[in-house]
Amino acid sequence: MQRGPYVVGVAGGSGSGKTSLVRSLCQALPEGTVTVVSQDDYYHPQEFQHVDANGKLNYDLPGAVDLDGLANDLSRLIAGEPVYRKEYTFNQPGKEARSIELRHSPIILVEGLFVLHHEGIRSLFDLRVFIEASEPAQLERRLRRDATERGYGREEVLYQWEHHVLPAYRNYLLPYRHTCDLHVVNETSFKRASQVLRDHLRSMAGVSEQVPLLTI
Repeated sequence: MQRGPYVVGVAGGSGSGKTSLVRSLCQALPEGTVTVVSQDDYYHPQEFQHVDANGKLNYDLPGAVDLDGLANDLSRLIAGEPVYRKEYTFNQPGKEARSIELRHSPIILVEGLFVLHHEGIRSLFDLRVFIEASEPAQLERRLRRDATERGYGREEVLYQWEHHVLPAYRNYLLPYRHTCDLHVVNETSFKRASQVLRDHLRSMAGVSEQVPLLTI
């Protein structure tokens, strides 16, 4: 009997290193071994986002994301069906969303802020990973990322951090930390922990060859 895919959920706060960890694991496994599902590609359109008391859009709430749709697509992938999505562009003017095709593979990595908060998604994971760093380290990374990749100004990032990001982290992520199988501390580097995770995934995928780990 053929074994189904090994499904790994990677959760952590904004700036903790979720995407970097997932990228490094993909680089360390042969092509076709891993499918990555990003919660970011399930954000509802801007007009459906919550507006806070100061008139600012708040994307750091579970309701900002189509988590039910993510759960359904993940179930389809596990069953062997392909999934087609449009990339989320973080509302950047002029950036065209590319089409994404997700296909069944031995390892499925699912990353996002709220993937543990949603029971339907959480129940599909064979392994739960929580990546974390101190709040100052996360803020520093978010400031750099949002300025270079998303065109956000410093004051906008700081406002979101105080009013949206930290409350979401404390309300919708930390309560599930104790349910995770592996904690990855990424204050300066996640190299050692990711090597352990890489070797585990290689074993679960039946991969024997050694592939260098990408360090970020």
